[in-house]
Amino acid sequence: MAKPIRGIVPPLSIPLKNGELDVPSLERHINRMIDAGIHGLFVLGSSGEVVFSTSERRGKILREAKRIVAGRIPILAGVIDTETDRVIENIRQAEEIGVDAVVATAPFYALQGVTEIRKHFELLREATELPIWAYDIPVCVHWKLPNDLVLDLGKAGVLQGVKDSSGDDVGFRFLSRLNEEAGHPLQLLTGHEVVVDGAYMSGADGCVPGLGNVDPVGYVRQWNAFQAGDWEAVRREQDRLADLMTIVHVSGVHGFGAGIGAFKTALQLLGVFDTNEMPRPVAPLTGENVEHVAQVMRTVGLLD
Repeated sequence: MAKPIRGIVPPLSIPLKNGELDVPSLERHINRMIDAGIHGLFVLGSSGEVVFSTSERRGKILREAKRIVAGRIPILAGVIDTETDRVIENIRQAEEIGVDAVVATAPFYALQGVTEIRKHFELLREATELPIWAYDIPVCVHWKLPNDLVLDLGKAGVLQGVKDSSGDDVGFRFLSRLNEEAGHPLQLLTGHEVVVDGAYMSGADGCVPGLGNVDPVGYVRQWNAFQAGDWEAVRREQDRLADLMTIVHVSGVHGFGAGIGAFKTALQLLGVFDTNEMPRPVAPLTGENVEHVAQVMRTVGLLD
């Protein structure tokens, strides 16, 4: 398998214009994050509109990201889909484009149990030589990946990492401990922007912060402080990033529209995205919600 992926691996937000991928904005966005010092890029995750995208659009996003990155950092590709054969089709596309790893959830819609989930990941391993990361996001998949399952799959070489967006910090702590006791077969990345300091203390190998689209410098600075053992700087940076995360506390909008909508609005205010357009049927933030995002950014020093 390839060299382990660790550090700051933002889940790429996707700029749109008139319903199409806005390639010039995407170039500015990716280059800005690489210039900030990120260590990898997760393309086609939840922030990357994977479930809103047709196979054709998935391919276009991956190809453009691959071209822009140009080998400077590794690319993890989301191959998320409802069931195993559909995921394998997405893996084939990702392999053709030439990514460094793939990221898959448990099967969903036809809800299943541990036996089927284990078989799902085993079949993915049979289908590819790329590193496979399990994406633990029960709010969308309706199943929390058990620690013993992912650890068994890690020790067997089926999985190489876990992107944890479960919201279960206690479970993540236990997984980190078990992973260390087993010789660290899994790379563990947290997907929770506001408690990254705690995840580092638990044993995380890095983070996948959606908010890192907006402030990659802050997350890289926090990572560097962690590597240096400067825990006071880690905590101080986390407090600032937690304040920035309140951009998602908008009025009358919930879920994806609030979170990703706020990130895109912030990127538009920064001049990185031309628009804050969202995928259909989600509306972009407007009016007082845009001003809310701007005010929070001014408060933390990201906007004049």
